[in-house]
Amino acid sequence: MKKRCLVLTGGGDCPGLNAVLRAIVKRASLEEDWEIIGSIDAFNGILKEPTELVLLDNERIAGIHVKGGTILGTTNKGGPFNWPVKNADGSWTTRDRSDELIEILEREGINAIINIGGDGSQAISQTLFEKGVNIVGVPKTIDNDLMSTDYTFGFQTAVEIATDALDKLVTTAASHHRIMILEVMGREAGWIALYTAISGGAEVCLIPEIPYNLNEIIAKIEERTASGKGFVNIVIAEGAYPVGGEMSTFRINVAGKGKEYLQGAGNKLAADLKAAGVKTDIRATILGHIQRGGSPCVFDRMLATQFGVKAFELVLDNKFGQMVAFIDNDITDVTIKEAIINFNLVDPDSYLVHTAKSIGIIFGD
Repeated sequence: MKKRCLVLTGGGDCPGLNAVLRAIVKRASLEEDWEIIGSIDAFNGILKEPTELVLLDNERIAGIHVKGGTILGTTNKGGPFNWPVKNADGSWTTRDRSDELIEILEREGINAIINIGGDGSQAISQTLFEKGVNIVGVPKTIDNDLMSTDYTFGFQTAVEIATDALDKLVTTAASHHRIMILEVMGREAGWIALYTAISGGAEVCLIPEIPYNLNEIIAKIEERTASGKGFVNIVIAEGAYPVGGEMSTFRINVAGKGKEYLQGAGNKLAADLKAAGVKTDIRATILGHIQRGGSPCVFDRMLATQFGVKAFELVLDNKFGQMVAFIDNDITDVTIKEAIINFNLVDPDSYLVHTAKSIGIIFGD
């Protein structure tokens, strides 16, 4: 009887997930005594009754490395520790089903799990590992905010999408003499905004790591107006906020999901600039989930493929509780516990921020 490795994709989707799945299956196919089982919609697939599991073989994964999204589906609601339960009065609560999950894994003959996801997914991985589950993590987030890896797949593709959007806004800003604000993703970390601002030639970059002073932005606008340019391009991360202020958030009461949604940083900035007396026409664009979609770029296909191969080899070596990582241009592994201690944030004193400032980009500080 073959050993079984359960594979799942959790959290937000991003380009490169299918490339990881393909690499895992192709590497596993070299071993006669292993098969790969996919769980539909993260852990929800194995927790449902009946279970929603699929055999992942070479036929099923053929050609999927060029496709965005994930053939397994994904979710950031539910899971082994926050399973939604509807009460008799119609309200919702959650319950811990992790012990039940372990029983189901044994019943289904699952010998190991490869969990592909961001910080929330890897926090689940670590807790399950502490409960005795044989689990390996693969880091995934377009925000590039996971510690212990230089890059996560999906980030480079998101930056290319955001930069393409900024390129288009730059030309319309110049044509209409407008202030164009592009809001990109980045809850705690401003990597997408920073890379986009530098590569796209923005004048202002606002990120969560550097609270901004509105007066500094106004001064930049006035400087551009006085020089005859008459237009300004601003890239703002969704998690950016003014000095003394808060992130722009809203909450939807969804069972099994407690995190607040971020949206509105760009519109807030536009409103604040107008209220401060800026006369130039201002338009804000929220790029949103466009950053998550589409075919992965070459870098992300390469990184995701290497991650997939490494993840299955960690399973073969019984190196559980580990997460694959890209460090110093090499593929290695670190403990999941180490990877989720803190976020990978932009260092305001880094050379990348210095580079941005040296070419005239301001951060509002």
